[in-house]
Amino acid sequence: MQGVGYCERLSGAFWAEPLNAISNAAFLLAALAAFLMLRRQGRRDRPVEALTILVGIIGVGSFLFHTMPQRWTLLADVVPIQLFALCYFGLALNRFLGLSPLLAAIGALLFLGACFGLASGVAPLLPAGMRGSAGYAGFLIGLFGVALAARGRGDAATGGRMAVAGLVFALSLTFRSLDSVLCGALPLGLHWGWHLLNGLLLYLLLRAALLSPRS
Repeated sequence: MQGVGYCERLSGAFWAEPLNAISNAAFLLAALAAFLMLRRQGRRDRPVEALTILVGIIGVGSFLFHTMPQRWTLLADVVPIQLFALCYFGLALNRFLGLSPLLAAIGALLFLGACFGLASGVAPLLPAGMRGSAGYAGFLIGLFGVALAARGRGDAATGGRMAVAGLVFALSLTFRSLDSVLCGALPLGLHWGWHLLNGLLLYLLLRAALLSPRS
């Protein structure tokens, strides 16, 4: 039986989602790993530093939402994720694909708008329990799109890293989508897998940005 919000939650108690709450440590570990990688760099990388801090904020916001599901904690969970997606895509357009900062910013805004449009079109076609995942379909397409574009520019290394990130996100999105569908067979749900794999995903994205050639 599915509880309130996610499969694991059966009450309004603080620790009603222990796996969903604790698995947010994956985001903090991803931020720590990226921070250590930044320390090993011979120069500052302020965009990646800001994104690394944002990954830590994502972990905190998601923990708050999965322990105290309220409107303000939902915003604390969702807004940093959307902000990371917007900023990272802009960084990718600039650093991986060579667009100017202005064009990269415009492209990132158009990308985010396209993601929302795609979500509104795809959601009605999905079973009720899976519609919440529709909003992430555009991000998945974006990852593979950047991978193909980077390879097309002759940067096979970055293209490969982004393709791996896309595969990790595809698996992560599968966990999220099946959380409510498999409640009867898996009472603890699968949303914790979404957190663990997304922690890995965000680290891979930060690592790709750090390792990408730049002027």
